Amino acid sequence: MVALYDVNRSSGGRKTAQQAQPRVAVLVPCYNEATTIASVVTDFRLALPQATIYVYDNNSKDGTAEIAREAGAVVRSETRQGKGQVVRRMFADIDADVYVLVDGDDTYAAPAAAQAIDSVLAEGVDFVNIARVSTAVEAYRPGHRLGNVMLTEMVRMFFGRQTSDMLSGYKVLSRRFVKSFPAMSSGFETETELTVHALEMRMPMAEISAPYKERPPGSVSKLNTFRDGWRILMLIARLIKDERPLKFFSTIGLVLVALAIGISIPVVITWLETGLVPRLPTAVLSVGMVITGFLSIFTGLILDVVTKSRQEMKRMAYLAISPKG
Repeated sequence: MVALYDVNRSSGGRKTAQQAQPRVAVLVPCYNEATTIASVVTDFRLALPQATIYVYDNNSKDGTAEIAREAGAVVRSETRQGKGQVVRRMFADIDADVYVLVDGDDTYAAPAAAQAIDSVLAEGVDFVNIARVSTAVEAYRPGHRLGNVMLTEMVRMFFGRQTSDMLSGYKVLSRRFVKSFPAMSSGFETETELTVHALEMRMPMAEISAPYKERPPGSVSKLNTFRDGWRILMLIARLIKDERPLKFFSTIGLVLVALAIGISIPVVITWLETGLVPRLPTAVLSVGMVITGFLSIFTGLILDVVTKSRQEMKRMAYLAISPKG
């Protein structure tokens, strides 16, 4: 059971039990999950009896919404296709103190949410990532596993090393995080955006591990290894450019300068020996690359100042939100 604040004791008993009870929302984005959604709703109702379970149907054609409603969930819909679109809508619509974001494929262990919720309520953590521990070989396809490791390491290299499974679809978030999160992605890359936002804002973070089951028979993954992996990679590149412009543009600039020096060495040697520049196009190219390289470095310096100002504004927006509604 989730550890709750003893509000009655800290306030001299003036607050009622209803006021002390935190509002927990379980958010389940779904697209054609009729095979599994009833189990997901049932498991979370047992694990978190105090929570309200919201299932957002994303144009399912297999009766997912009706099955979720019969299982006891509050069912709403988002017609714009894509998990990122659904997450943006859920975060805007629902007001709670703690948010549990989980996929509707019945691969995540519901009891693990209680420990993560306790971290948010008792320790003031804003972002808890629940890393996957495979209980079967079929649960986690090799291509997905390799892509997750590569993409997670890229994010850890540039933004921070506080998560080992960035692409897990099971996360517990504070109200401050949800209401200050500028959701921009439209698809499965939303997990990357969530993680980078927490790292960039230097929010209190935690990670726990939980079993990850294989999908039951009849349930099919909507994740395409190559297509969605490419989209996540492009999002990471964009986030590095937007959030680490000095590092991004300086790297490009230094590469250009290094290449220019490399191709200009034979030209310089010939000039020193003969006093002539017979390969004029190479000399012009190397000078152009040096100029472009330094322009890239100065672009990074200017954008770094802009980025810091934007980060300060995002930080102030985050601090302006009460931890509890």
